[in-house]
Amino acid sequence: MQLLTKPNLDKLSNKRLSKEEAIDLYLNADLLELGALANKVRQKHCPDSKPVTFIIDRNINYTNVCTAACRFCAFAFWPGDKRTYTNSYEIIHEKTKELISLGGTQLLLQGGHNPELGIEYYEDLFKRLKIDFPNITLHALSPSEIDHICNVSRLDTETVLQKLINAGLNSIPGGGAEILVDRVRDVISPLKIKSDRWLEVMEAAHGLGLKTTATMMFGHAETPEERIEHMDRIRQLQDKTGGFTAFISWTFQKENNALGKELSSGDRKGAINRSSTSIDYLRTLAISRIYLDNIVNFQSSWVTQGIKIGQIALAFGANDMGGTMLEENVVSAAGTSCPTSMEEIIHAIHATGRDAAQRDTQYKVIKVIPKM
Repeated sequence: MQLLTKPNLDKLSNKRLSKEEAIDLYLNADLLELGALANKVRQKHCPDSKPVTFIIDRNINYTNVCTAACRFCAFAFWPGDKRTYTNSYEIIHEKTKELISLGGTQLLLQGGHNPELGIEYYEDLFKRLKIDFPNITLHALSPSEIDHICNVSRLDTETVLQKLINAGLNSIPGGGAEILVDRVRDVISPLKIKSDRWLEVMEAAHGLGLKTTATMMFGHAETPEERIEHMDRIRQLQDKTGGFTAFISWTFQKENNALGKELSSGDRKGAINRSSTSIDYLRTLAISRIYLDNIVNFQSSWVTQGIKIGQIALAFGANDMGGTMLEENVVSAAGTSCPTSMEEIIHAIHATGRDAAQRDTQYKVIKVIPKM
């Protein structure tokens, strides 16, 4: 296909890509031309007149007990391991209190598949948090956690979701998606839910009025075609429900986990023939912005890439810097730590010539911080 001439690139910003076109662009397009195309698509949804957004949030992991045994995870431990914990309400309360004192609005609650925690635990936790912090947004529980609660509590998906909503759940993060291709999931997380189940939980959540995010963790056992297949499945569900507020992608972190050791030794088991470099991240971000034409917001992954690449991502399709991450444990456990501050995020945005703005979970602007 002769896609890579300038007239064709311009046309591509105004049409829905096929999977074949997306793969061709990913593999063959010049990096800067690809970024320019993604930026042009971004401007249709989020013009330069709108500020680049961020949210003040905290990621609290309520437990690291987990029976999923994902091969990419350096955070969770099997039940009975001396390194496991389940945080008391008092600990979660104090962490939330600190978040509120810093102007935070979103509490991201995620944890392992703990077989000791049924629906009653989550109902009690959410209700207590909403009583003590009535204005906090509970952005909590990935589809795999919700599926786990269904199994432990022997309840169907809609019943579990409705109970959680009644207790105070406001939205669902897109964790646990990794790559929505079962061949890949069988390599990296064979005990976790399959692709269809992840999508089923999200569709049920959307049907009950919950907004969610969609994610992708890449750079491990997937091919370029499987990355596009993942995006295609997200695009199809978004066409159906319109429930995804944002797409967030990040690269696999290879330290301190079994999958990373395997890939470092050269035994990639069908992995792509390139490492997850910053260049690869920017290419993948750009393709996702172009291909997912029905999702408005795309986050920059400074948590895994660092603030400089996070800033460059704003020229490759991203319009949001994600959370300030007062606390983050999962990525750092895998060997990557890119600490930054709200002031650094605002400075990085302003350096691109755009205004910055604090937002809420639904991407509504709370406060604009104009560039000087």
